[in-house]
Amino acid sequence: MKPVNNLWRQRLRFDVRAALVVIAAIALAPLIVHGPYALGIILVSIYFAMLALGWNLLAGYAGQFSLAPAAFAMVGAYATALLDHYWQVPLALGIPAAILITGLLGLMLGKLVLNLSGPYLSLTTLAFAEIARVAIGNSHEFTRGDQGMHVATLTDNRLAYYYIFVLALLAVLAFIYWMLQGKLGRFMMAVRDDPVGAESRGIPVVRIKMIAFCASCSICGLAGSLYGTFSQLVSPELGLLQQTGLILSMVVIGGMGSLTGAILGAVLIYLGSEWLRGFGDIQMIVFALLVIVFARYIPGGLWGSIAARLQGRRP
Repeated sequence: MKPVNNLWRQRLRFDVRAALVVIAAIALAPLIVHGPYALGIILVSIYFAMLALGWNLLAGYAGQFSLAPAAFAMVGAYATALLDHYWQVPLALGIPAAILITGLLGLMLGKLVLNLSGPYLSLTTLAFAEIARVAIGNSHEFTRGDQGMHVATLTDNRLAYYYIFVLALLAVLAFIYWMLQGKLGRFMMAVRDDPVGAESRGIPVVRIKMIAFCASCSICGLAGSLYGTFSQLVSPELGLLQQTGLILSMVVIGGMGSLTGAILGAVLIYLGSEWLRGFGDIQMIVFALLVIVFARYIPGGLWGSIAARLQGRRP
């Protein structure tokens, strides 16, 4: 087992270093890109990069498919907004509260389905995503419905917000690396590759799934909470299934089971989505076709192909 573990750690370290290079390039982008609109587009791509990392942790490393990363981001955004609006809770507490609330919500959902096999997690999270979005949209007295809720802001300086998001992305990357580089990461991949075999070797399969799911939900909650304070308005549109489809396409095209791939895919796909706006509402059609092509011909995604060549492996 030692050679296998060493090979995994080497690839993980290589992946993390490459992810840090991508984040460094993002951090240096304001030296080249000027103007609030352009900075705002890259900033939103960082938001999607956090969501992509959160979903990739669950699907790419633990093999569990949730269809509600955008819904958990919406819940995180509303948690901070409601605490601020009704109880004047400062953002220094409201943002951590969003992380905790989404993690606990993931724990409750996970207890219902993670001890079952098959597509139950996907179906449950799909139902949760739609129920949560409709419930928030129809609770006009409490959430203001489709009009959305105002949220306090951390700062009025867009460049400062940009680097807050960069630091948050670094924190998410460090947290996931901490999870993966030890025994927990190896257990997650064992559950992904062969849950029956993993259980026969004494790995607590349900507990590993639960940890991965709660961590993924909390990361999405953090991203949604930060995005809400940036836009200063949260609405049910944050939880649209179209947003989840965009996140899934980012990970598949960038590279599932890869930290660099999730970040790279998020930035490229979101920037591409903004560029495609000039051709009409065709973004999801284009990305759906790309997902099919990548799933069939390039299963490792963009970064998987690049990393294989850099390391002298077959793609």
